[in-house]
Order: sequence, then C-alpha cells, then structure tokens
Amino acid sequence: MPVPTNAANLALNLAYIFSITLLVGLLLKFWLISRQIRHVAYHRHAVPIAFANTITLVSHQKAADYTISKLRIGLLELALGAATLMGWTLLGGLSALNQVLLGWFGGDGMGKQLALFVTFVLINGLIEMPLGLYQTFVLEARFGFNKTTLKLWLVDAVKSSLIGLAIGLPIIYLVLWLMGAAGAQWWVWAWGAWVGISLLLLWLFPTFIAPLFNRFMPLEDQTLKDRVTALMTQCGFKSEGLFVMDGSKRSSH
Repeated sequence: MPVPTNAANLALNLAYIFSITLLVGLLLKFWLISRQIRHVAYHRHAVPIAFANTITLVSHQKAADYTISKLRIGLLELALGAATLMGWTLLGGLSALNQVLLGWFGGDGMGKQLALFVTFVLINGLIEMPLGLYQTFVLEARFGFNKTTLKLWLVDAVKSSLIGLAIGLPIIYLVLWLMGAAGAQWWVWAWGAWVGISLLLLWLFPTFIAPLFNRFMPLEDQTLKDRVTALMTQCGFKSEGLFVMDGSKRSSH
C-alpha cells in the first residue's frame, strides 16, 4: 500500500529536522570540548597561582595531560554515539532488527517487543565495549589510575547486564502493557509507575545492588564516627550505620 504524499513529506521533513538537530548539537559539543582542550593545553606549563604552594608542576602537568586525554576520548564517544544513533534511526537499523525478530517470533506480541529491547541494549553494549576497554586498560593505566583486572571488569559487566535486565525488563513490560491498557493517558500512569520504581531503587541500591560490586565495612574510626553522627543529629538525619567502601580496588582516583 503506497504511503500518502502528505505522510511521506512529513516523515521526510522530520528526518531532515532530526539530522540537522543532531549535527548542530554534535558540532556544538565538539567546539566546546575543543576549546576546553586548547585552554588546558595553554595553561599546562604553569601551576595556577592559587595552588602554587601546594601542587608541583609535575603533578599539574600530569593532571592537564590526563584531562586532555579524557576530553579527546570524549570526542570519540560523541562521534560513536551520533553514528550509532543514525544507524538505528535514519539508516534503518532498528527497523531491520525488528523485522529479524518478527521472523523469529512470528508475531508482534509482548515477547517480541521485550526481545527487541534486550537485543537493542546488548548490541549497543557491544558497540561501546571497545572504547570502555581502552579507557580502563590503556588511558587509566597510562596515568597510573587503573587497578582493576580484565576478570573483574568482565565480572562487573556481566553483573551490571544481569541487574539491568532484572530491573529493566519488568519496567518495559509494564510500560508496554500500560500503552495498550490505559488508553491515551497511558503516559501519566507510566510516569507514576516510574516515580514509584525510582523511589524503590533508592532503597534497593545501597541495600542489595551496591554490595554485589563492593564490600562495605563498619567505620572503625570512633572519633570520625562521633563527629559524623553529631552532624547527622544536628541535621535531623537518621541512618542505620556508617560504612567504609573498598572503592579503590578498581581505581586509585
């Protein structure tokens, strides 16, 4: 069935607007980051006066070099993100993936839609993985910050993926169900559900998720503990304890 001319023109105009907006945003971000790189490089050879008595020139130059390297990686991330977005949208990647899954599932039911979400997330993760590995094991290692191993990195990636699926799939299922069951106001119900889930995650994360990645030990420094407790009492804040996290096992930042 041919697409009506008005609908085709509207789709084409929206594609133009999307492309121009994406390009302008990308160029603006590239310009801002490039300005920051030039600014840091220009001031690399002298410690700011305010820190001249506390920071050595060597440390200052190392910080500047690290900042410049991170910003350059940021340029690559922006370019990769824009190319990936174009591939999924205007170049038809998402539509092609949808057609493949339609062939596998033989319909457009909830199972296929969830499979589309999972496959989309996994492919995006694989696209971003090389840059993530480079940042951790080349850039961070070059400046002496990386303390993680490839095994720990992979374990973290698997854990994060499984937790993301465990949390994300029910949310996507709920949103898709609301789109079909709640009528034109489905987005109001979806927003309310998301607010409730976000509040639940505030409790779930420190209680169940964070301990999967880090170890939390009770704070043993009694003096510090007393000072923090006094501050919390003054602010009317209550907690179930003060803990020290082994955050340095992955990075020395």
